[in-house]
Amino acid sequence: MRLRELLDIDELGLLLLVGQDADDSVLDRAIRAVPTIDLADLGRFVTGSELVLTELAWWREDGDAEAFIRILGQAGVTALAAGEAAHGFVPDDLVRACRRHGLPLVAVKPETSFTTVTEHVLRRLPGRHHGDLAAVVERHRQLLTDHSALDSVLELLRHSLGFDVHVLSATGRQIAGARPPLHAKTATALAGRYLAARRSCEAAPHRVTIGDRLYSLVPVRDAAAGPSTAAEHAAELGDWLLVVEADTSTWPATDVELLDRIVELVADARSAHDRAKVALNDLARQFLDLLHSAVPPDEIPVRLSSTAQAVISQKKTWQRCQFVVARGERDGTRPIPASALRVLLEEALIQPDGPVPVSPQDIAATVDGEQAVLFVLVPEPTDALPDPALDCAALQLRLAAVLPRWLGPTGSVSIGVGSPVAAPGNARRALDEARTALRVAHDGSERVTVRGPDDLTSHILSLLPLIPAETRQAFAARLLGPLRDHDSRHRTDLLATLETFLDCDGSWTKCAAQLHLHVNSLRHRVTRIEQLTGRSLARLETRLDFLAALRAG
Repeated sequence: MRLRELLDIDELGLLLLVGQDADDSVLDRAIRAVPTIDLADLGRFVTGSELVLTELAWWREDGDAEAFIRILGQAGVTALAAGEAAHGFVPDDLVRACRRHGLPLVAVKPETSFTTVTEHVLRRLPGRHHGDLAAVVERHRQLLTDHSALDSVLELLRHSLGFDVHVLSATGRQIAGARPPLHAKTATALAGRYLAARRSCEAAPHRVTIGDRLYSLVPVRDAAAGPSTAAEHAAELGDWLLVVEADTSTWPATDVELLDRIVELVADARSAHDRAKVALNDLARQFLDLLHSAVPPDEIPVRLSSTAQAVISQKKTWQRCQFVVARGERDGTRPIPASALRVLLEEALIQPDGPVPVSPQDIAATVDGEQAVLFVLVPEPTDALPDPALDCAALQLRLAAVLPRWLGPTGSVSIGVGSPVAAPGNARRALDEARTALRVAHDGSERVTVRGPDDLTSHILSLLPLIPAETRQAFAARLLGPLRDHDSRHRTDLLATLETFLDCDGSWTKCAAQLHLHVNSLRHRVTRIEQLTGRSLARLETRLDFLAALRAG
């Protein structure tokens, strides 16, 4: 294919930035390959006659383009196609470098995907065969940095070979592949069939028929893994599987070789994902150890902001987060390994397109005895979403759809979710709240029970009518009496301050705004409340006691 022919495709909307003034020989240059390159050190990946696609991830400032373009020019590359999505424009630095080295430069508008450009070129290459596609897959494997590159290759194969390919987690979540994704019930059924085949040590690929469609399931996991045991459930639930909407057992050798290349590509993507998760989970362990330590509350903001939380969010400022704590049982007695629960919860919490978006990079997880403990970043409040938080009901539905297939007929899981932590000094309180919610969830009758902050209040208040009126009133008088006396003698508003503080879930900023106070003035009032009652509002049990006393009184 000639560069001129590619520029004439109206659907692509490509704009030639450098090369308009050159003679016809420049536009008649042949394109024989289409690599996507976003590495500064690219010399080993180009040999000549390529249309190099780049998202400009390597470009940061003026001067960066010179070395990159010099290498392309010396290699005899046909042209460079630069995407505008990353920066919103093609940098002048890149335009000047291309002019100096006589390299045609093409701008690719944000709405045009590199997959579409690649597809148009490959369709017009004479004598295209499976070896060409295998080379494309191999080049992407070498350059793979994220799932977007994986999606690009799988989309290319769908258009070129005519079959859909999906990458699923072992719980049925789509990680990459054809769009729209498989129906949720189909994906869950395929994942369940994969786990059953894995545990029975069936040879892959596994053929599965759902409705009138035949699927081939190819595992993407550690080839050295042996037969599954109870201790290995965490590992199997972290598996990825390649789903091909075709019977691969009837494919010719050339197609099978191409499939093997795809599996290698996906395996590399999984390895990168696993390495990132190990780092995040190590940080979660550090975070939990810090909360369990005797570090004074005043030091917690500094310690946390400089360790796990800051690294996970990749920001120096504190990001809103929530704790999720879980434990499970088989047969009502045997605990489910916390490491396995951790993986399941990570899968269930990932909702990139949900009302409260959560990506894999937003979750760090660890274990604490028989409990799985997860630390989840949630978005900051907006006008459209004033108090974004994990949806306990939706989480319960997602887990209920997946867990029975793995737990068996008698297993159960209880999960507690804490309130969003807007400031690091409240982290211990939030973890305490999540664990109290876990205890409430454990009393539930369902196989999967998720309880959150709202459920704690409902649980406490539901118990009040069961307590005799005289006992309730005596409890309220004992706890709130010192505040009422102080308000009466000194004309203060400590009782009203306490009630507003509890209504605001212990948020200093929100409570101060409602009371029209400076935060320091509010802190002074809360300190006085704690002194008069002898109770610490940093403890969840204390806040629940005060809440019950206010309702009872």
